[in-house]
Amino acid sequence: MRTLVVARHGESEFSARKLMNGDPSVRVPLTATGREQARELGRLLAADRLDLCAVTEFERVRETADLALAEREVPRLVVPELNDPRVGPFEGKALDEYRRWATDRGPTDAPEGADARAALAERYARGFRILLDRPEDSILLVAHSLPIRYALEAAEGRHPEARAEQVPYATPFRLDAEQVQGVVALLEAWAAAPVFSVTMDS
Repeated sequence: MRTLVVARHGESEFSARKLMNGDPSVRVPLTATGREQARELGRLLAADRLDLCAVTEFERVRETADLALAEREVPRLVVPELNDPRVGPFEGKALDEYRRWATDRGPTDAPEGADARAALAERYARGFRILLDRPEDSILLVAHSLPIRYALEAAEGRHPEARAEQVPYATPFRLDAEQVQGVVALLEAWAAAPVFSVTMDS
């Protein structure tokens, strides 16, 4: 891989209501607004050469990719390592409810059936390494806010924090191979010795 274009899915029925979904077997399609955002993503990428489109196991991601690339024949690759976090007892519940739980919790803490953020960083590093090792020159990754935020921050040398700013819907960001190598290295190193420098309520 030489170039990685990353984009979050369009607005989904859960994200519009600020509800959590980390189980890909739960149907969560795009809203009408999300479908239009996906089509606009396709227009924004019209001039980009795309040899492969990587997606996760979630419906909202696959739907976004299908709408964005409706006029193009781009092979798909499912990368479960870049799935949204499993959220255990917070599945289908409000994001603010999880944030209240997560306040003052560390990067290795997680409720039963959910992913700790240190484990997520390690999983996301594996996912980005899979893409980095692909033979295609230019790859589009349609995924979720958290892996993309981790990648964008890591590309600038910043490790994960307790609270991650949401990535805009269906907006492309471009990284070269050297940046993705840095993302993988930083996430792997942080996952091995994870510490938050900022708390959730800071």
